[in-house]
Amino acid sequence: MFVHNIIYRIIPIYNRIKKVSAEVVFIKNKILSPINMNPDNIHTQTFSQMQVEEVLRKSSRELMPVKLNREAIESEREAYHIYPVYPLGGNKIFSGFDSLARWIIKHKTVIIDGYAGLFWDKIESAIHQYLVDEGLTSNWIRTGSYLKPESAVEEMVLPFLAEPDSVWGTKCTLEIKDFYELEDFSAQLPRADCEINIVIGSGAALIDWSAPVIYIDLPKNELQYRMRAGSITNLGSTRLYESYLMYKRFYFVDWPVLNRHKKEIFDKITVVADGQWLDNINWLSKTDFIEGLNKISRSMIRVRPWFEPGVWGGQWIKQHIPKADNGEINIAWSFELIVPENGLVFESDGCLAEVSFDFLMFHNQEQVLGKHAKQYGDEFPIRFDFLDTYDGGNLSIQCHPGLKYIQEHFGETITQDETYYILDCKHSAKVYLGFQENIDDVKFKNDLIKSQKENVTLNIEEYVQVHSSKKHDLFLIPNGTVHSAGADNLVLEISATPYIFTFKMYDWLRLDMDGNPRPINIDHAFNNLDFARKGDQVQKTLISVPTVIGEGKDWQLIHLPTHKEHFYDVHRIEFDKTISIDTNDCCHVMMLVEGDSVTVQTADGSKKTFAYAETFIIPAAARSYTLTNSGKNRAKVIKAFLK
Repeated sequence: MFVHNIIYRIIPIYNRIKKVSAEVVFIKNKILSPINMNPDNIHTQTFSQMQVEEVLRKSSRELMPVKLNREAIESEREAYHIYPVYPLGGNKIFSGFDSLARWIIKHKTVIIDGYAGLFWDKIESAIHQYLVDEGLTSNWIRTGSYLKPESAVEEMVLPFLAEPDSVWGTKCTLEIKDFYELEDFSAQLPRADCEINIVIGSGAALIDWSAPVIYIDLPKNELQYRMRAGSITNLGSTRLYESYLMYKRFYFVDWPVLNRHKKEIFDKITVVADGQWLDNINWLSKTDFIEGLNKISRSMIRVRPWFEPGVWGGQWIKQHIPKADNGEINIAWSFELIVPENGLVFESDGCLAEVSFDFLMFHNQEQVLGKHAKQYGDEFPIRFDFLDTYDGGNLSIQCHPGLKYIQEHFGETITQDETYYILDCKHSAKVYLGFQENIDDVKFKNDLIKSQKENVTLNIEEYVQVHSSKKHDLFLIPNGTVHSAGADNLVLEISATPYIFTFKMYDWLRLDMDGNPRPINIDHAFNNLDFARKGDQVQKTLISVPTVIGEGKDWQLIHLPTHKEHFYDVHRIEFDKTISIDTNDCCHVMMLVEGDSVTVQTADGSKKTFAYAETFIIPAAARSYTLTNSGKNRAKVIKAFLK
């Protein structure tokens, strides 16, 4: 604590220097981090900004720019855009801690709440220094000072993390107030002898002050990059664990608790800020933010995608989406629309501000989901993502849990029903799906266990069927179905939103990216496998047969029927020039799967161009939209929607 106090007093002095060296930034974050209080970590050499970022975030991916110039925004209209933005008009988004501090000075007493993974010390230091430079006294109340003892927090969350060696837990039902000594925290009052009073930290809005709330959000990908670097910890914890255990805690405890809190304080928020940058912050008023949410909930929505390498990853995305290639050995996943982890990016005067998708669902669920809003509430139920095995490897042989199982064991409300849409593939590409007619479940399980224990190869085709894949095939994978994508596919997963509940049975004896054994989940799998999905039934019920259900002079509407257990269905719209479609009070999730680009215009006059392989949403409240083919050849657009 002595080191913390000394460094904290020194930092404002350093910050008075006109140009702060990267060395100071490095020292500040290493020392003030709650996980690393060792004075031996103060280094005397100078560090570049890139080196500073490497200490605080572990990823080859660059941070999203604080600002994009208009040329950069306009130039990518007909190319896959890794930073899709929604313009708010001029003078709506403001950049820098100084501008936020000036706003705070006007209000004198403020609450700064926000998500997990933020560098609260860094935020406080930047604002505090501006106040000092202005000659203002300030009183800071930090929520971290009122957390319950770490041992009490660990005991409290343990029931939701019951499987110690598993990547899964159960969705937490606690509230954020349960993490704090609430009586002591609530007793804190503004100090009359200070000109500025600020409460700061996750849960800050729990305090009963009549003061505006600034909410600082953090994209989930950046949170995970910081987690992997060991620069952040879980809520109420100072300990670093292996990344998969920290992610487990985030997914099952911290995120549900903080999402619930975010929803509860939504009406109290006055300012929304993006805290993903290390030395900057972009922010906007809640009024302008709501206007942006209302606009996109009546027109069209595209989230910011992000990309991850994996042991089976391929080269298709690197080759076809050049801006997604940051030098990784491969790209396995593209998070096209996995809304628990994707964000929405708003833009004003080139300044960008990313917010989590759940804000949209908290405020505009009826506009987005239409007639299905009552059923799904603020959960967006459909997921789009890419699995890239092009010049890569096979996915594991796997299955997903049934509805009752995922509800009882993991606290989810809907289960992980999937489909594989083959966007592209080589001639030799295959999909593993369904059991052989003569499947012996006891022998299969014994052989899987033997393979795992003795590290011996298993002839998986003795048990699981293999099907050739070709472009535009749709393979159906309702929960309990054994399956895997083979090498040399670019798979568009059209699926239910749950995305981490994959029970691996056989993984080709591979190690993970760090050289560790990959987890195998034979017991979970056998609690869910449907052994009736075998033989001829696989071809009849698990491979979609396209049917033309509408056509005109230069267009066709093709139905790609999903399984009876799927709660969503799939159409493919094929057209040469232009076609108009009604939403019928239903949300449509779409992707151009063949063609160069397509321009979408909704009933309110909004217009946007989407490139090949970009995912976009037409919300129910759009009422109708027109697709215009921007290319010379026939365009093909996939549309997924709730039944």
